[in-house]
Amino acid sequence: MSDEESGRAREPALVEAVGLRKQYGAVAALRGVDFSLRSGEVHGLCGHNGAGKSTLVKMLVGLEHPDSGELRVGGEDVVLHGVAGAQRYGIAMLDQELSLVPELTVAENIFLGNVDEKHWIKSVDRSRRARELLDTVGLHDISPDSPVEATSLGERQLIEVARLLGRNARVLILDEPTATLTDAEIALVFRAIRGVVARGAGVIFVSHRLDEVLDICDRVTVMRDGQDVAEEPVDALTKHDLVRLMLGDVQHSEGGGSDSVAVQDIAGGSGAAEGLSVDSLKVGRMEHSVSLNVPPGAIVGLAGQLGSGASDLLSALAGLEAAVSGRIHVGGTPVRLASPAASRDAGIHFVSNDRKAKGLFLTRSIESNLVVTRIAAYAPGGLLQFGRLKRAARRLVGLIGVESRRLPLPVGSLSGGNQQKVFVGRNLGRADLKVLLLDEPTRGVDVGGRADIHRLIRHAASEGAAVLFASTELDEVLDLADVVVTLYSGRIVSIRHRSETDLAEVFRDMTHRQEADVA
Repeated sequence: MSDEESGRAREPALVEAVGLRKQYGAVAALRGVDFSLRSGEVHGLCGHNGAGKSTLVKMLVGLEHPDSGELRVGGEDVVLHGVAGAQRYGIAMLDQELSLVPELTVAENIFLGNVDEKHWIKSVDRSRRARELLDTVGLHDISPDSPVEATSLGERQLIEVARLLGRNARVLILDEPTATLTDAEIALVFRAIRGVVARGAGVIFVSHRLDEVLDICDRVTVMRDGQDVAEEPVDALTKHDLVRLMLGDVQHSEGGGSDSVAVQDIAGGSGAAEGLSVDSLKVGRMEHSVSLNVPPGAIVGLAGQLGSGASDLLSALAGLEAAVSGRIHVGGTPVRLASPAASRDAGIHFVSNDRKAKGLFLTRSIESNLVVTRIAAYAPGGLLQFGRLKRAARRLVGLIGVESRRLPLPVGSLSGGNQQKVFVGRNLGRADLKVLLLDEPTRGVDVGGRADIHRLIRHAASEGAAVLFASTELDEVLDLADVVVTLYSGRIVSIRHRSETDLAEVFRDMTHRQEADVA
């Protein structure tokens, strides 16, 4: 350790959490967590989904308050009241979802939401200050007066970093900052991070990408089950160490699918006469193409973190992505790309990862939501047969396990789990269902609701549908899938039968950069 590093280590931490506890009902989200960030360091925060990382980060930016424990900034106890309160203490966060306004200029975005920004400021002064901040993160060729919509995704990520610096942040929290970036854009972000810490700020780097954690971080704290189970310098860790610490003693999963589906049935992509065939499909900015088969009656799980390409793949198969190339077939028949109508006509039905924004009509009845996508089937000659439609709704509500007396109620009055059952159930019990796509099928659903939804998905497979789902929850993938396909940065890393793999193997595949395709 250099004299400079030794001096920084003796200084009070930029931000420190001591014994933080947080309970949500019967769930202990944090159980006495300690964490600290020093000046001039990048501190990695790692943990499997549900480990408590998000709760800790929310406390550091004032969005949640601990039931007990202390937060300190510069050695002094503080209570952070919201994002604005945290900002006044020099703490700012770059979230997973970019928050820039495309129609505004780069300069306007940089100072948007800054609590210290004056209401009236000359545009020339704003542009000058924005120029200084852009230069700090290496965006020398970006004009402060250009609209954000003219910039690339990687440049927008760096503009977000410049925005944090414009708020005089000494603590920058970067939550999955590279998940959707190319390697060249990641290099720009890392250069900006190194420049920031060289000037004495500290960065908390939250990521599932273990290669990047070991590359950019100085220290790593690993969380598991609401506790900090390790804090080590990166020099003392390998990827294998991180996986072991994040998962603990994991047990082999017995899974819940069929033993009749073979891995060789899934690998490839061309020449499948039945089910779903995906051949060299490339979506948007993905640098790699994907090829796989899903036979009728099979349940194939896509295991991948944010930015893996799993969601983009499902969206493209549903015809919802314009920038797509490759070939898909259903039952041996080609399906036109970038056309929701063509996908639907081919028997592809999609359950998105956001039931409220992209699925259900929350103010309409449960009955309406169950049958809204099949009205044409009950309207021969344009005349709607209400009796048949109501009988279909009663059959479906019985299948999903919601009381039929609740059919007239708004679907928004149901619990999250029952809403999701309606969303999934809408796609079942129909003659045209050949392929069922589901993105995060049990997001925001409790254990009981999750079991019910898995039952519905298995029912669809038992009726002959080819099922392809994506989930960041590894327990779910191993419980539900017949075959597990792991993705990393748009590339298939491995294809394994669920009886021949375990959580640790899948986790390693979906969090490590690979030199070449395994599949």
